[in-house]
Amino acid sequence: MKAMQLIRWAMHMTEQGTAALVADMRDAPLTCATPGARGGDGNHPIWLLGHLAYIEGAVQHVLLGESNPVEHWGPLFASGTRSTQDAGKYPSFDEVLGKYRALRAANLKLLDALGEAGLDRPPKWVPPGFEDSMKTAGQTLLLICLHNMVHYGQIADARRVAGRKPLM
Repeated sequence: MKAMQLIRWAMHMTEQGTAALVADMRDAPLTCATPGARGGDGNHPIWLLGHLAYIEGAVQHVLLGESNPVEHWGPLFASGTRSTQDAGKYPSFDEVLGKYRALRAANLKLLDALGEAGLDRPPKWVPPGFEDSMKTAGQTLLLICLHNMVHYGQIADARRVAGRKPLM
């Protein structure tokens, strides 16, 4: 198996899994994961999806130096932001889910444009603290998938809090 095949597979699996997890959460987008935890309530599905979309958009900036197409969502969804229970502050669930899926599709096209040899290229810009884990375009794309899986678990937790059955 070539690296491109593995990365493409991981990108498809994480996007499809995330979309399946949130498919029935439209009526409960502000359900917090791990409510009442010592460290505070966890994030809710609308924030998690928005954060994933924001990070997908950041791939263009990291790998190509282009602007993040959802940079305007930064105050809501960038790393370090906190979710709120004020639904009026967020774009609609369907807008956020659609943007996440569109940006993941754009990143799959970017993967194809890079090609196998392009996976070894260094990113144009690496966020502070990620220098060791984002040395190449290939590592960056795999890290995006791993990041997605971290938040996948939080969405699964919010589903349980909302009374939804596990998908598996």
